[in-house]
Amino acid sequence: MDATIWTTARDARAWLDAANGRGDTELTCRILKIGEEAGEVAAAWIGLLGQNPRKGVTHTREEVAAELADVAFTALVAIESLGLDAHAVLAACAGKVRSRTGVGMNQDADADV
Repeated sequence: MDATIWTTARDARAWLDAANGRGDTELTCRILKIGEEAGEVAAAWIGLLGQNPRKGVTHTREEVAAELADVAFTALVAIESLGLDAHAVLAACAGKVRSRTGVGMNQDADADV
């Protein structure tokens, strides 16, 4: 992935630290924020399907994808907030998935995750 992602996740964590501190309550809020963002994904998907007859179709696939990206980025910031390297944690997760599924087993092991 682009290095900008990892730098921005670290910078966002530092910005939140400066604004809100680094205590357990703040960390809890950052972790709970992932759930809030996931709720926005659900709302966008419901809107894409037009499941609310009063509203009809209100979202596009691109909007759902943007909400999913918000979830992913919020999770990266939370990982950084735990004092861990989000890039390393995500790479380990990808390796776990790869070993379980065989997906990507023919790709270069040194490829950037």
